[in-house]
Amino acid sequence: MSELVSIIMPSFNTGRFIKKTINSVLNQTYKNWELIIVDDCSNDNTDEIVNNINDSRIRYFKNRSNVGAALSRNKALKEARGKWIAFLDSDDLWEKDKLEKQIKFMQVNGYKFTYTDYRVNLNGKWMPYINTAPNKITKIKLYNYCYFSTITVMYDREYVGLIQIEDLKKNNDYAMWFEIIKKTPAYRLPECLSYYFRHENSISSGNKLKLIKYHYVLYKKGLKKNAFISGILTINNLFWGVIKKIIYKKGVDKYENTL
Repeated sequence: MSELVSIIMPSFNTGRFIKKTINSVLNQTYKNWELIIVDDCSNDNTDEIVNNINDSRIRYFKNRSNVGAALSRNKALKEARGKWIAFLDSDDLWEKDKLEKQIKFMQVNGYKFTYTDYRVNLNGKWMPYINTAPNKITKIKLYNYCYFSTITVMYDREYVGLIQIEDLKKNNDYAMWFEIIKKTPAYRLPECLSYYFRHENSISSGNKLKLIKYHYVLYKKGLKKNAFISGILTINNLFWGVIKKIIYKKGVDKYENTL
């Protein structure tokens, strides 16, 4: 339990959230980590907030121009020095023992690619369920649907190698999982250790036609499939998305305190 974890965090105009997110890392029971923040030309107070946090484990980079989350993640992954790679977006949170539990889970079982359950906060309100997933995800299952959230993922960088993805506005994380799953299946740690905050003006809350388009672009541009196959895969993804919303949920009291 002594290997370095590289935490990948792209940021853009999340000054009102990022301090709490960074504190979520600072409070981890597992202490051997580096937090790599790549800011995509924010014009809010992100710089000031990050620079006022005095911890040598935080490495802060700022893009010269706005390039998007995909290329920002690529840059952070090139800078990563850890055995383990984890992801935390600049407005989301972890349980304090997330890293410790996930590394132990991977070491005990010999897993190279894992994810946890997570809960969503939508515009300040907690959803009355925890998002779960299949216990094992193969390449075929991943084509069906992206069952886990980026902030739940950890993989073994020494085993997987350097991952770099296409410049996709949306689903760039999904494209990353396709690269990793070529080498190893993914396995579920069945605990809610991650919290995803969705905001009304975020890309992920856009209209459904745009979300369908983003999936098509993922298959066409990100995975280099032809137009026909990309269309079939998009329809297949929509179907399994409905199944996921029905099956892979664990109910909780909507008034239950979280974090």
